[in-house]
Amino acid sequence: MIKKLLIANRGEIACRIIKTARRLGVRTVAVYSTADANALHVQMADEAFCIGNPPSRESYLCADKIIATALACGAQAIHPAYGFLSENAEFAAKVADAGLLFVGPSAHAILAMGGKSQAKALMQKAGVPLIEGYHGEAQDQDTLIAQALKIGLPVLLKASAGGGGKGMRSVFVTEELPEAIQAAQREGQNSFGDGRLLIEKLLVKPRHVEVQILADKHGHCVYLFDRDCSLQRRHQKVVEEAPAPDLSPELRAAMGQAAVKAAQAIGYSNAGTIEFLVANNQFYFMEMNTRLQVEHPVTEMISGLDLVEWQLRIAAGEHLTLQQENLKANGHAIEVRLYAEDPAHDFLPAIGKLNQFSYKQQHAWQRIDTGFQTGDEISPFYDPMLAKVIAWGENRQLAIARLLQTLADIRISGLRHNLSYLQRVIAHPDFADSQHLATDFLGLRHQALLNQDSPYQQAALLVAAAYYWQQQQQNVSVVSNDLYSPWQNLVAWRTLGDNYSSLQLVVNEQNQQLQLQKQGENFVWQQAEQQGQFSFKQDNNEFIYQDAQQRLRFQVTLDSHGLQLAHEGVIWQCRLLEPYKQSQQQQNQHKGYCAPMTGRITAVLVNAEQAVTKGETLVVMEAMKMEHRIVAQDDFTIEEIWVGVGDLVQDGQVLLK
Repeated sequence: MIKKLLIANRGEIACRIIKTARRLGVRTVAVYSTADANALHVQMADEAFCIGNPPSRESYLCADKIIATALACGAQAIHPAYGFLSENAEFAAKVADAGLLFVGPSAHAILAMGGKSQAKALMQKAGVPLIEGYHGEAQDQDTLIAQALKIGLPVLLKASAGGGGKGMRSVFVTEELPEAIQAAQREGQNSFGDGRLLIEKLLVKPRHVEVQILADKHGHCVYLFDRDCSLQRRHQKVVEEAPAPDLSPELRAAMGQAAVKAAQAIGYSNAGTIEFLVANNQFYFMEMNTRLQVEHPVTEMISGLDLVEWQLRIAAGEHLTLQQENLKANGHAIEVRLYAEDPAHDFLPAIGKLNQFSYKQQHAWQRIDTGFQTGDEISPFYDPMLAKVIAWGENRQLAIARLLQTLADIRISGLRHNLSYLQRVIAHPDFADSQHLATDFLGLRHQALLNQDSPYQQAALLVAAAYYWQQQQQNVSVVSNDLYSPWQNLVAWRTLGDNYSSLQLVVNEQNQQLQLQKQGENFVWQQAEQQGQFSFKQDNNEFIYQDAQQRLRFQVTLDSHGLQLAHEGVIWQCRLLEPYKQSQQQQNQHKGYCAPMTGRITAVLVNAEQAVTKGETLVVMEAMKMEHRIVAQDDFTIEEIWVGVGDLVQDGQVLLK
């Protein structure tokens, strides 16, 4: 067994690998950027070494620095986890050349499957079913457009070296092709150093089903069941479960056997995943991920196996002792990805301080993998995933119920997040009915999942009003970025006699005006023809509302954008809008376009004095490993451009006027 292991990664996956290594008596070495100096994975490892500045290309993508660190500290092996250098054949070869073990497949196998186009050619030769598409060498725009039209729209553009939804664009009309090709190439180049694309026919309502395999260095390979990963946004997985529901035994066996055939065709060893699209009881090869997957915990929970342990054993040359006929799936497991992002605004990633991040993990059927803790900063340099939340049950219905229970016990404050969105997804009746699973599931139900209609809507408005009323009376800034806790300012109420305060709030982008009066321990409120009385207090990092009929608890997030309340999977985003601020906003409307978050400018597609039309892309920026387009909201003429390609911009910074 390996005695000392360097983990060439960060965040939750580095922490997860450390846990297995510690159980096996393997000493661990962490590497980190200057932005991660106080990160959880650094604290957990036996040793940790700084390898550069926050941009990945200066730290986590520096193969030579990582290998030199491993040699200097006496590590015997390097585990790449996923992302960064995990599927980089050159890195795997350099690790081997340095006399170290690479915890993953050989450079040859990575190279064979590393380019999606080349992988499809190999699978076609091996007899694995493929989707109609183009994976040729010619990559000029004219060729790509011609091939897309030959296949027939809609098509899916995919970065050949890509993964995680990066460098992917769905195209439905001819006019969208040129810009979509440029965007996919740009994102592929920025994320993977490779702008080559392939094109696939976009299947209607397919399911995304993948098969986990393990293979040793002695030719033995097994498949560890399947996973459904159909629920996605921006081609990134949001919900994963194992086994995939509603597949016939024959289809499961055929996919498993195809996955083994694909792995053996390239002499693969270690853990890997073969991804398929399933439609009309047929399956088609998409790609092979030559690494550990983000969603591997659901496979572990139904198999009882530790995939990282097997990765280490296989890398050390041990024989795989598992036999296919003896492997049985036990129960059902579901995983959701908890992100720092705003679902109500196109899942825009969020950055900031985690003023609070707490959860319960009391049962064997619960699992929360995270690399964050209260007080950590979510930076713009890395993926915004906060945690993976997993629950197991004897059946799918129990797994759903347990996952909802686990999510309900999570508390987050300091920045926007998708916790309530995940609760609504898992609680949706169409999710419970697994026949609705398809890659368009979230897209088709986007507005319904964001729909804030709730019997608790008035209570949420009153809670927000009471909170802002308190802040007004104390003359405290309610949108300060450096608030350590939203509860610090909740001190004794000031009694102001019978005077009403008028408050103008924006709740889920709707203006709301009401009057509040403090009477003893209670509030009296009036809005149009309605009025009533309620009490409001804070308890254990929650706001509690009570009137004559009900008592409700609201989870709270306070950040630079205002107040977010959540109850039973419904969220209300609230901010105070004073009259002078409202008029100022109206005066400044359409005067300039600002960065929606901190990131780096990757393209400026317009010029000064240029007339643009509504819907035209103005600027492209990269943040948290994803590309974001700044799009014209109206017809206008550009006066000045204040940024250039490569500039690092801050949240709210004006990009052009």
